[in-house]
Amino acid sequence: MTLGSSILRLARPVNSVVVAASGLPVIGPRIRGVVAPITYTGRRSGRPYTLPVGYRISGDTVTIRAATPHEKSWWRNFLGNGAPMRIQLGEERTGHAVAHRDDRGRAEVTLKLDPA
Repeated sequence: MTLGSSILRLARPVNSVVVAASGLPVIGPRIRGVVAPITYTGRRSGRPYTLPVGYRISGDTVTIRAATPHEKSWWRNFLGNGAPMRIQLGEERTGHAVAHRDDRGRAEVTLKLDPA
């Protein structure tokens, strides 16, 4: 078993804890300031997925950097023309997300929010 596969095996339970903790009254606001759950539909499975991601927001644009993109596949759902995404920012917001990969292999997803 590689380090990458060990990390991936832990991701689901850790993600569940982070999403649950973001709803708690004491620590939730701190978590929600830097981590938000996104929901998207898998490009092959057609199933909805929800996971917490770190984000930055500027106006109506949310930037999500995919940590260890070579070990994760969620961001690939947004390559090419992109796809719809929902994000919980206090209230649920919708938008269109597009993934980009730079020459160093880093992956970033840019979510353009729909008008509130």
